[in-house]
Amino acid sequence: MIPTRVERRVTPEHLYLHVPFCLRRCSYCDFAVTATRQPPIDAWLDAVAAELELRQRIGGWSRLALRTIYIGGGTPSLLGEGTMERLRDVLARFADWDGSVEWTAEANPETFTAGLAGDWARAGVNRISLGAQTFSPEALAWMGRLHGPDGPARAVDAARAAGIDNVSVDLIFALPSRVSRDWGEDLRRALELETEHISLYGLTAEAATPLGRWVAEGREVLPDEDRYAEEYLMACETLDAAGFVHYEVSNFARPGRESRHNRAYWEHRPYLGIGPGAHSFEPPVRSWNVRDWAEYQQRLAGGESPEAGREELSAADEQLERVWLGLRASPGLDLGLLSGSQRSRVERWEREGWAGRRDGRIQLTRQGWLLLDRLAVELAGAHG
Repeated sequence: MIPTRVERRVTPEHLYLHVPFCLRRCSYCDFAVTATRQPPIDAWLDAVAAELELRQRIGGWSRLALRTIYIGGGTPSLLGEGTMERLRDVLARFADWDGSVEWTAEANPETFTAGLAGDWARAGVNRISLGAQTFSPEALAWMGRLHGPDGPARAVDAARAAGIDNVSVDLIFALPSRVSRDWGEDLRRALELETEHISLYGLTAEAATPLGRWVAEGREVLPDEDRYAEEYLMACETLDAAGFVHYEVSNFARPGRESRHNRAYWEHRPYLGIGPGAHSFEPPVRSWNVRDWAEYQQRLAGGESPEAGREELSAADEQLERVWLGLRASPGLDLGLLSGSQRSRVERWEREGWAGRRDGRIQLTRQGWLLLDRLAVELAGAHG
């Protein structure tokens, strides 16, 4: 049974809101989305307000004091002009923030117009996360993306014209060999956009996606570990040479333009997630909502919680999570917090070229980041 009240030691300062609508589902997508050309904007805003009211009542906080806001999806840019300002008004009923807040909204190039960019800027959005993924026409078609190779450039120009000076671009690497795509050319085209941030995602085949079915049926073959590593390391070297700081396993930023919202996740800070499939973390409890938009809306309309489940992290779980989160970001882990056995593991990593030391902290190298999951489990499991 979901409790009627959760005692929080710290009220979250970081808010994620999920927009569960897309024009179509991409071949690799496993997110909580519904394909539609006419998203039910009024119903979504009503549901967001209802969940925030419920969270306020259960959590016992009067108002949130926000440091970051992140609107993800799905495709937030599909909501059209006027919606972000309406969302701002909904949030203002439950939260306070000032001009220093980092307010990110995700966008797809085909739905991010000059008019929408100006609308978002007036609402308070000051950072855009743009889903480019690739500049190859064949790869875009294979993924099910709707923008052409020139779409990202037009979207970045729209953001700049609106005064938004913090833009991130997403790229996917390690596509199947049969898909004609030049990874080096994609990196070159991404750098031509002169954005402040670039995120990389290695392609994975989740079971519930079309790609997952293709792989299971033998109709598609993902690259082996060697090519995955080759493309990852190529990107690291290319972006490093262009002046980007590799501050997290998959993220690169111009100095001072790191994602503050995502960093809150990696630093194990409390955050609140609103919307279908959204996760929240109120240490030591993690909870998540139902993924289906219709069920999410119906529950809230009936005064019920949209929560699908929750877990309380055990000491061992929290140790593993802190190690994993620490190793994935550039600051690394404080060596002073490690046991003798754990230090021995770290010394072996150094001999293998997977880690190094700096200012009393252990930091994974790029080769080590390729082994992140394995090394985190290994370190968290070492005791004594």
